[in-house]
Parts: sequence; C-alpha cells; structure tokens
Amino acid sequence: MAVFLLKKRSVLLDGGTCGVKMRQLPFMWIICIVMLFIVFRTTNYQYQQTEMESRLDPFYSSKDSSMDMRSLHSLPRGIIQARSDLELKPLWSTTSSKSKAKIRNSSSHNLLAVPVGIKQKSNVDALVQKFLSANFTVILFHYDGNVDGWEDLQWSKDAIHIVAHNQTKWWFAKRFLHPAVVSIYDYIFLWDEDLGVENFHPGRYLEIVKSEGLEISQPALDPNSTGIHHRITIRSRTNRFHRRVYDIRGSTKCSDESEGPPCSGFVEGMAPVFSRSAWLCAWHLIQNDLVHGWGMDMKLGYCAQGDRSKKVGVVDSEYVVHQSIQTLGGQSLKKHSNPEESVKRHVVDVRSEIRRQSTYELQIFKDRWERAVKLDKNWADPFKANQRRRQLYKQRQKSKVKKLR
Repeated sequence: MAVFLLKKRSVLLDGGTCGVKMRQLPFMWIICIVMLFIVFRTTNYQYQQTEMESRLDPFYSSKDSSMDMRSLHSLPRGIIQARSDLELKPLWSTTSSKSKAKIRNSSSHNLLAVPVGIKQKSNVDALVQKFLSANFTVILFHYDGNVDGWEDLQWSKDAIHIVAHNQTKWWFAKRFLHPAVVSIYDYIFLWDEDLGVENFHPGRYLEIVKSEGLEISQPALDPNSTGIHHRITIRSRTNRFHRRVYDIRGSTKCSDESEGPPCSGFVEGMAPVFSRSAWLCAWHLIQNDLVHGWGMDMKLGYCAQGDRSKKVGVVDSEYVVHQSIQTLGGQSLKKHSNPEESVKRHVVDVRSEIRRQSTYELQIFKDRWERAVKLDKNWADPFKANQRRRQLYKQRQKSKVKKLR
C-alpha cells in the first residue's frame, strides 16, 4: 500500500512538472518574439543611420563619414546640408530673379568650366554664349589674374569668376569642383579655352550622350585642327559618334584585337565631358600636386561606371576645332622676334619648362598608379578580366570554325 502511494505521488509530481513546463512554453515564445523585435529595431535603426549619413554626404567613405558625423553631433540632423552648388543668388528677390530661378528649377543642370586668359577673350566669348543659350552654368578660371577685362561682355555678370595666377585647369578643378559642390549638375564640361564651337551645339550633344549611355565623352576634333595627338579623337564624317578607332599605321596600332586607350575607351584632356557619377570618380583620380594632369586621360576609363569600351565615346556630329593656342605661362622663347635680346634678359623658354614639368609629373603619376595597384590587395583590374573573357570567347569561336571545316 505504501509503495502504491509513493508511485502515485511520483506520477502526480511528474505530471505537475510537465504542466509547469507546458505553461512555460508560451512565456518562452513571448521572450523570443520580444528579442527578435529588439534585434530588428536595432538593425533597422543602424540601417537608417547609415542611409542618413549617406544622404547627408554621399561623397565620402563610411569611415570618413563617421568621422565627419562625430564632428557634427552638436547640430540637429535636419539642419545639416552637406552639398552646395555654383548657382548665383540675388541679394534680394525680384521678379526677374524669380523668373530665372523658375527656369533653372524646371530644367536639367549642366556646368561649363573653362580656364581663361584675356588673350583668348574673343574665342571664349563665342564659347560661353553657346553654352549660356543652352541654360548652362558657367565658371571661368582666370589664370592671368585679369577679371576686369571681361566686364564689358554682357554675360560676364552671369558667370562665376575665380582667379589664381598661372594655375592649370586641373589645379582649379581639384579645388573648386568638389563633387559635393557640383552634385546638382548632370554633366560637367571641363574644357580648354582654345576650342572653336561653330559646329557644336550643347543641347544636341547631350541628346546623343544620353541616348548612347556615354558617361565620359568629348566632341570630335575637326580634321583641320592643330594639336591632334590621337586618331580616335578625329571626327568621322559618316558617323554620329564612335567608341573606338581602327588604325594600323604608326607606333600605336588599333585593330580588333586592341583593348583600351588610345584605341577605345579614351577621351583627351582638352574637352572632356563627365556625367555626375563619372566626375565623382574622376575628381578623386586628379592628383592634388600634379597640376598638368598628364597620364590621367589613359586612366579615365576606370571612371566610366562600367565597360569603358561602351561608356566612353567621341561625338562626331557635334564637333569642335582645336586651335592649340598655348597662353598659360606666356609665349615660348622661339616666338620672340629677337631671341638674342630675350637671352640677354634671362627670359626662360616657358613652354619648354612646362613640357619638362609635365613629363616629370607623368612619370610620377604612372609610379603612383603602379604602387597603388600593388598595395591594394582587394582591387582587381576590371578590364583585364574583360580582356581575358573576350580572348577566351574568340578562341572558342575559332575552334568552332575549325570543327565545321
């Protein structure tokens, strides 16, 4: 009897324990749901923080952005504006200023930036008028210090003028065209001052660029231009635009087997046009201390936001004349009517010195690129991979042809 009672008690205890466990299960489910909800909210909050930082300043890496955000913690987020533009603002609102603002807001924003000297005033006047009529914002970089000489031109007050004596286009661009400042502009034309635009229309040019998906481009050069360095930039009379060139003459031969600059995926530094995304990349490619920009044109294809053989092109139907007039730094010694007198005055052959410096900077740029490639273990050249794939594809096609024979 005693044994039976003990067994019965044991069964009751076991049943009670099981009941307690059963009652605990819903409680455990509630705890799990609460924990999952907390994890979700935390992850979502972190994601929103990252998105907010990206919107506040989309041009920095996450590391830089986090450092900047720590510096901005004393400000409420809604008041922070990380970007700017180059649009002129009136001191007070008038009817005319409001109408101009409506025109600006109702259309796309594009920017023309040109280094200028007073000796090229007539040519720059024709150039700027073309772009202003297409509703471009215009910024002039005065490398000769002469701004007053432009004030008699009607459009002068509508342009932005920046002065720095004897500085190059790339020096100005690195310092005054930061991506955060020019982010409202769909396309950025960073041109030289010695381009003839009689056969060029900015609106028609951009229509072609957009329809063909060109992230980096340039207008073709009239065959009668001076200072043509690469055949790919010469205008083709039969094409609307082209992405590559075929030429078996000279030291650089361009054929079906050729990959990359200067046979394809290439524009020259005299008249490049960048999309907003391409400029974000190109601005970071510009070296702060290498002001002549030599060697950059061979690497711009890496900023094409994809396959440079498709995203980089030359527009033939809208073309310019390159006059190759070099005024930055002064005239060459060879142009003096009396060279002996120039030597007596210890006048330096400026053009030769500039070319020597440019060549020196080119070698530095090449060395930096090679060093950067070696040090960045996570970087892989996208175009070498594409080249290997194309070679494999061609080999397969050849083998198929042989089998058919």
